[in-house]
Amino acid sequence: MQVCRYTKQSGTADSPEGRGALQKDLDRFEKWTCVNLMKIDKAKCKVLHLGQSNSQYQYRLKNERIESRPAKKDLGIPVT
Repeated sequence: MQVCRYTKQSGTADSPEGRGALQKDLDRFEKWTCVNLMKIDKAKCKVLHLGQSNSQYQYRLKNERIESRPAKKDLGIPVT
């Protein structure tokens, strides 16, 4: 079984509809990995909430909460 290691997802989550759309995309990605006999390394999955008024919605994969981080390096550039 292959491990899916390098994927990113982003979107605007400034409304319940936006947050729902992001969660729906995560659910679709999870199903895609199952169909393609791949495993998600959930220990490496992180959520980066951007914006000062962000509600810090809790996203999930396989009914497990994805850990949130205050900052992350992307292509060697710190993003906070």
